[in-house]
Amino acid sequence: EARPVFILSLAKPILSGVVVRRSRRQFVAGAACPHLCVYPRRMRVATIDIGTNTVLLLVAERGRDGKLVAVREEATITRLGEGVDVARVLKPEAIERTRVCLESYARIVRTLAVDAISVVGTSAMRDAGGGDAIRSKVYELFGVDARTISGDEEASVTFHGALSGLALADGDVAVFDIGGGSTEIVQGSIVDGRAQAVRYAHSFDVGSVRMTERHVRSDPPSADELSALASQVRAAFSSVPAPKAGTRVVGIAGTITTLVAVALKMDPYDGARVHGHTLPRETIVALIASLSAMPLAIRKTSCGLEPKRADVIVAGAIIASVVCEVLGAEALIASDRGVRWGLAEALLSTR
Repeated sequence: EARPVFILSLAKPILSGVVVRRSRRQFVAGAACPHLCVYPRRMRVATIDIGTNTVLLLVAERGRDGKLVAVREEATITRLGEGVDVARVLKPEAIERTRVCLESYARIVRTLAVDAISVVGTSAMRDAGGGDAIRSKVYELFGVDARTISGDEEASVTFHGALSGLALADGDVAVFDIGGGSTEIVQGSIVDGRAQAVRYAHSFDVGSVRMTERHVRSDPPSADELSALASQVRAAFSSVPAPKAGTRVVGIAGTITTLVAVALKMDPYDGARVHGHTLPRETIVALIASLSAMPLAIRKTSCGLEPKRADVIVAGAIIASVVCEVLGAEALIASDRGVRWGLAEALLSTR
């Protein structure tokens, strides 16, 4: 009776993970065997999003139902955009942190026998000099170019990635992505269960790292500092068009998922619980008040809050609150997905 056997070969990716079915007749490696049939496994892709604060990896493939399924996900805070808002150049130590992260991701990609990969850089690599060091490292490790995408393209990819797996009913939806250096706001609709018809998409130079570096000098931050930060964010978003009545608002990226994790006192982090969770704006406002009152050393110990994100979470939460205010939303739906998921969808759709 036939039985499945898995062959894994990192040296020959085209054979990696293939399923071999054979009869009871003995198969001798290298010999011709009419009973040998090779069935290729599902195509597997990897996407890497090199952000201002975090470098994200997704390895994914399509499930039997056609939906995108994660094989492996990683998120590493490297703070590539440290000081970029002022210096406009990537710091050597930030480049080194990101290099170490990328080397770790390359080992994962090789182990999982990925068929195609896409690597993009966002706000920090758009704004600063020194990105060639990152791009050359990406090519060395993955054999592909790291593409620095525009803010508007980032917004569009964000929209499609964020809605993946949320199972929202057809209708209008707004998606926002708070990064370390920028925030993308997209308005569109869901048609036949798929993200379509983007009507508005824009990237703003407003991010958790950028706003923290511009405004926060005290520990804990002063009321004046927080007020100035919020005022600048409101001014930046003043051009965002009012959404249609009944528009659902979806928030993504580390600020949002962290706020949900802190609100739920989640440790360890569970993306399945976060994805699709409804976070009221009043909860965000309460978290701003409590987190901003803590000295950084105490904030780092908060349940659900990754210590490396503690210094920028208050600015991120203020941005989230202002976006909800601008979009007229009393609550947001959290998404644990984003650019990397949109890129994976695009890779699989073209093959």
